[in-house]
Amino acid sequence: MNAAPSKTDARARILAAIRAVPAGSVAGYGHIARRAGLPARARLVARVLRDHGDPDLPWHRIVRSDGRIAFPDGSAGFREQAQRLRAEGVTVTRGRVRMPAGDTLDAALWGPDGHD
Repeated sequence: MNAAPSKTDARARILAAIRAVPAGSVAGYGHIARRAGLPARARLVARVLRDHGDPDLPWHRIVRSDGRIAFPDGSAGFREQAQRLRAEGVTVTRGRVRMPAGDTLDAALWGPDGHD
């Protein structure tokens, strides 16, 4: 039986998965949780993003599973995330981005075998 990762280990794994999302790409909170080995922990990903404090973390590449920006429409966070995504070439239409289909994001992020 595998023990659950410590809070520090889980946070580090989530941050590593976020940092692995390349410029011009997006991933959902749940996808990051799965890549960090923490399935069904999308809310933990959101908390880590909220509390991270790292100015270099590409937080703006993480969106809801349906491609929507999670900040309230028109808020400063919403505008900043949309602007950062557009600066990387991501099309943002009415607060939504196109999500990668199937395993293409995994292949782009972690190679064809799914490992980094």
